[in-house]
Amino acid sequence: MRLVLASASPARLSVLRAAGIEPVVRVSGVDEDAVAAALVDPKPAEVVTALAVAKAEAVLPLVATEFPDSVVIGCDSMLLTADGTLEGKPGTVEAARDRWRRMAGTSGTLLTGHCLLRLRGGEVVGRAAGSEQTTIRFGRPSEEDLEAYLATGEPLQVAGAFTLDGLGGWFVDGIDGDPSSVIGISLPLTRGLLAEVGVAVSTLW
Repeated sequence: MRLVLASASPARLSVLRAAGIEPVVRVSGVDEDAVAAALVDPKPAEVVTALAVAKAEAVLPLVATEFPDSVVIGCDSMLLTADGTLEGKPGTVEAARDRWRRMAGTSGTLLTGHCLLRLRGGEVVGRAAGSEQTTIRFGRPSEEDLEAYLATGEPLQVAGAFTLDGLGGWFVDGIDGDPSSVIGISLPLTRGLLAEVGVAVSTLW
């Protein structure tokens, strides 16, 4: 049985590899803004879960043919800041700079949503979805360090404009919760969802 990761995230791939799984990567190409905009008055956790579901389902037509006996996982993460704003990828230096100036010295909640689809004979025979939250305590980078960090491009394409496992780790004072969730894919949540669809995590090693 293969695990199919519906994500282009190198961080998620790295977490799975370090945990003994060599996934097949199939990028979903989902329009995240469109999926989120279609939700009616959602709670923050519902947004990341809906995005994870959309990503897993988007790769199904291809995966069902390529890997008819497999598990597909879609993931999404967003940061709920202290002022109640739900932040995805900033996309630009200006947006990332503004976010860091607002969240430096504060705490935020990193929300990670996952969706698992179990395929057998090319058909979905099980599905499970859920979310995880972890508190992030942000440090206060100097202006010089912040500008240098922005210039690397790293914070532009990651949820909340920071990483835990990259350069952004210098500016995180601590976390309360699951570190793998902050990196992008929660191993405890994934293990639980796998159990829901009848798959032992050890069968994927």
